[in-house]
Amino acid sequence: MTTREVAARFHEAVATAAGQLRVITEETASQPSCPGGWLKKQELGHLLDSAQNNHQRIAIAALEGRYEGPTYAQNAWVDLHGYAEMPWSHLLRHWEERNWMLGRLIARIPEERLSAQVILGGGAPMRLEAWIDDYIQHLQHHVETITTER
Repeated sequence: MTTREVAARFHEAVATAAGQLRVITEETASQPSCPGGWLKKQELGHLLDSAQNNHQRIAIAALEGRYEGPTYAQNAWVDLHGYAEMPWSHLLRHWEERNWMLGRLIARIPEERLSAQVILGGGAPMRLEAWIDDYIQHLQHHVETITTER
């Protein structure tokens, strides 16, 4: 894929997800996504954390041709931010803005850097292009979990 194609796929996924998330009410957002799981607010907060962490990873890989770094404590980040107490509308607006910035970054990656290596937590290396696709799939999975009636 070209940078333009990767960016278009990213923008389409975010736009679709945003449309699905905008119809969720504050009351619904304060309910668990699944029994025993995060509240929908917390799950969207997790997607905020994911966007923030991946923004840095993608930028470094695009600039340096390689990124190697640690994973992050996802549950601890969600708890520390206190997403359960935040208004849904604020979380959604922040998520949309963060992904807008990430989309701009992705659209500006030089073609040759789409093959940059990304290694997370000592795992197997992935091409940056595949890493971005994995981010999109992760986003779609969580949005489906948030928006599916249980």
